[in-house]
Amino acid sequence: MKAGRLLPVGLISAATLAHEVLLMRLFSIIQWHQFAYMIISIALLGFGASGTFVALAHRTLVKRYPAAFAASAALFGITAVASFAGAERLPFNALEVVWNPGQLGWLAASYALLVLPFFFGATCIGLAFSRHPGQIGRVYAFDLVGAGVGALGIVGLLFLVFPSAALRFVAALGFAAAALAATGMARHRRLAAASLGLAAAVIAVWLPPSFTATGPHMSQYKGLSMALNVPNARVVEERSSPLGLLTVVESPSVPFRHAPGLSLANTQEPPAQLAVFNDGDSMTAITAYSGDPATVAYLDRTTAALPYRMLARPRVLVLGAGGGEQVLLALRAGADIVDAVEVNPQMIDLARNRFANVVGGIFSRPNVHLHLAEARAFAATAGERYDLIQMPLLETFSTAAAGVQSIHENYTYTVEALRDYLAVLKPDGVVAITRWLRVPPRDILKLFATATAALEADGVSRPAWHLALIRSWNTVTLLVARSPFTGEDVAAIRGFAAENFFDISWVPGISASDVNRYNQLEREYLYEGALALLGPERADFIERYKFDIAPATDNRPYFFDFFRWRALPELLTLRTQGGAGMLDWGYLILAATLVQAAILSAVLILLPLWLRRRGPGSAVPRLRFGLYFLALGLAFLFIEIAFIQRFVLFLGHPLYAVAVVLAGFLAFAGLGSALAARWVAAVGCGSAVRGITLAVVVIAFLAGTYLLALSFVFERLLGLPDAAKIAIALLLIAPLAVFMGMPFPLGLGHVGARSQEFLPWAWGINGCASVLSAILAALLAMHVGFTGVVTMAAILYLVAPALLAGSSEGKRILSIEH
Repeated sequence: MKAGRLLPVGLISAATLAHEVLLMRLFSIIQWHQFAYMIISIALLGFGASGTFVALAHRTLVKRYPAAFAASAALFGITAVASFAGAERLPFNALEVVWNPGQLGWLAASYALLVLPFFFGATCIGLAFSRHPGQIGRVYAFDLVGAGVGALGIVGLLFLVFPSAALRFVAALGFAAAALAATGMARHRRLAAASLGLAAAVIAVWLPPSFTATGPHMSQYKGLSMALNVPNARVVEERSSPLGLLTVVESPSVPFRHAPGLSLANTQEPPAQLAVFNDGDSMTAITAYSGDPATVAYLDRTTAALPYRMLARPRVLVLGAGGGEQVLLALRAGADIVDAVEVNPQMIDLARNRFANVVGGIFSRPNVHLHLAEARAFAATAGERYDLIQMPLLETFSTAAAGVQSIHENYTYTVEALRDYLAVLKPDGVVAITRWLRVPPRDILKLFATATAALEADGVSRPAWHLALIRSWNTVTLLVARSPFTGEDVAAIRGFAAENFFDISWVPGISASDVNRYNQLEREYLYEGALALLGPERADFIERYKFDIAPATDNRPYFFDFFRWRALPELLTLRTQGGAGMLDWGYLILAATLVQAAILSAVLILLPLWLRRRGPGSAVPRLRFGLYFLALGLAFLFIEIAFIQRFVLFLGHPLYAVAVVLAGFLAFAGLGSALAARWVAAVGCGSAVRGITLAVVVIAFLAGTYLLALSFVFERLLGLPDAAKIAIALLLIAPLAVFMGMPFPLGLGHVGARSQEFLPWAWGINGCASVLSAILAALLAMHVGFTGVVTMAAILYLVAPALLAGSSEGKRILSIEH
């Protein structure tokens, strides 16, 4: 077979995986990041449903292979654009789910729409396997190489074009595959190819006018949507990359006055500002600065200014430069050197070049160094020692209050992260972290508990002497000191708080009479919480608290996850009285998606098989065979999703992790599938069950090794360039993925030799398990951490071969009955 005949397979596979990664980027813009795992589940549902469809219509489709392939590829191109355009227009509002159950219907409708391009793309691949049964290896090669190129290629493309243009490109790839396949049609091949080429050209140059990232279909509750509702507000600059869509907004009629934690004692009006939104939400300000420090004196009256009262001419590290507000504060306070770290190169370009005149060229000063790096990576590899590490507030209050980040992996506020920051401080250095004030408190108490755990892990016996906590009417700033605070430090903290009408919630030597003086709360929750977290009943307090405030770790890096099932009934009862704001709806959306995925996968994958075949046959051990493929589907995705989450730290961004891990597992699992027969012959002595048993033992061993070694590897290699880290990630994934690719085809061959009737059910059950496990793995990781998820996967793999053992009895029964 000529390689050109399989080129359409490579193209459609690349387009399908690129579409999966791209949808995650698009939904981060129009909604929020928590939809990433829903997209993976949707893709797997499309693949599972197409497998059932091809199995049921096999004969008809294979007879008309060129036309069927071309039609499916063209439908992929159409639905790639149409399904997203339709889904973003649905009146789905994730924030309403907690008080309006009808939103779950719109969520299901989004799921059903978005599954269509994956169904058609996967149908093309399934048809290719059915049409070329003697060339499975070559088909696999084009499929997996295409998938890898698509997953990684779309990330590179997003550096060059906006997501809407990338979607047109993905659709055009589908039409290109259709046009190539149409050349194999016996009749009208030229007309078909020309028509498909014309359709691809139309898609590539046209989309509905409203289809833009900042158009009317972004959630109305995002900061950008609300900012643009102000009269005369306008977008003055927009930049896009895989790291985010940056939108710069000017509002001359109602000027931006972004100064989180500003004291009520302040009398100075902040200068003019431009707002910069990342993916329509997380906001930073570019503040007009003439070079006169007096024009930004108002920054002295924010809670973030506290550490400068204790430090003279400090060397400062700002983790999250944004528009430069904290750099201005550091310069205003007389900082000797300021190192500012920013992960997005386009944000650096905006601050240093495009709007350099607005910010007074502060990033070009000789004592200000702007670094392109991820915060943890920079801290882990920093050669300098700092007096102050400043971690500013970058997300909006609405984002924090809504709980949209609850299922977002965040490695900035873990125990290990704080230990990294403390390690690069000078002996008298301080880490300052500012967060929004939420009542009842959640994130600040979790941060306090995390800081306490980090100090104790570093051998500090009395962490209470290393911590200080002050609050304004809307922010809280936590200081974590490497050395115990001195009497002078405590006096400076008390003086700063009194001058600015800030309340002290914790400082060494504090008493109940010192708290809740200015910005009065019904109860001084923070003081009570700090006292409990520093006392002997800490574990009991964390367990009894209404929200999950256990310290975040790299194994369980969900700092913004505060959800507790036992508190749900009470919060739902209070939802009409303001309790809805205390629900972390991101978690609830994920749980609802899991239920819907279970229903849809059963309806689209298993029900058609049942109606057509009337069951999987009675002459085989159906339960054990079914459990085998269920276990494989769960275990494979558990490891894959856990690796995606774990590699966010190493690769620096969720989209990078998704693209690299998906590409790695697909490519190397495919290689493992191709090598499976040789593995059985070499080490399994011709026995599939023995070969599977040895393969899963290797999988369990490698998984356990990675659990122990990945943290060590990441810690030492975080500072490498992105290209090197991507290559290392693929090398780390390769050996595990190769062996994970063996149990499924070997089990399929073993079962097929005993009952051809069961094969479609094997595909269907495995497909259902994959759909569910993509979401279930994320939920489990929030409770038991990545270690727990990978351990579950290893156990499932180790149990699986036992479900096939003794199946020869089924074969003997089959022969007797016939």
